[in-house]
Amino acid sequence: MKPRFEMTCYLALTLAFAFPGWSQSSANQDSTAAQKKVEKKEKSKGPGKEMAQGGEDIGIGAAKGTADLGKGVVGGVGNLAKGNVGGAGASVGKGVGEFGKNAGVGTGKGLGKIGKGAGGEFKKLGKKSRKKDEKSQ
Repeated sequence: MKPRFEMTCYLALTLAFAFPGWSQSSANQDSTAAQKKVEKKEKSKGPGKEMAQGGEDIGIGAAKGTADLGKGVVGGVGNLAKGNVGGAGASVGKGVGEFGKNAGVGTGKGLGKIGKGAGGEFKKLGKKSRKKDEKSQ
C-alpha cells in the first residue's frame, strides 16, 4: 500500500508542476527579441589570401610533425642509453606516427585551402573574360 501511495504523490507533484507550463500562451511573449538579432555575414577571404593560408597550414603541420618526430627520437635515445631497446623503438615509432599524422593533417587542410583559392582565381578570370567579350560585341 505504501509504494502505491508514494507513486501517486510523485505523479500528483509532477502534474502540479506540468499544468502551469501547459497553460501558458506563447502569444504574449515578446517577439521583438528574435527580430533584433543581427546576423553577421562572414566576409570571405580573397583567393590569394586563401592560398596563402593553405601554405601556412602546410607549414604548421610540418613544424608540429617535426617537433613530435624530434621528441620521439630524443625519447628513443634516452631509452637506448638506459638499455631499454624496446622502449627506444616504441618512442621512435610514436614520434614517426605523430609526424605522419600532423604533416598529413596540415597538408590536407593546406591543399584544400589552396584548391579553394585557385578555384576563386579561375572564377575571377572567367568574369573578366566575359566582360571583355561583352565589350567587343
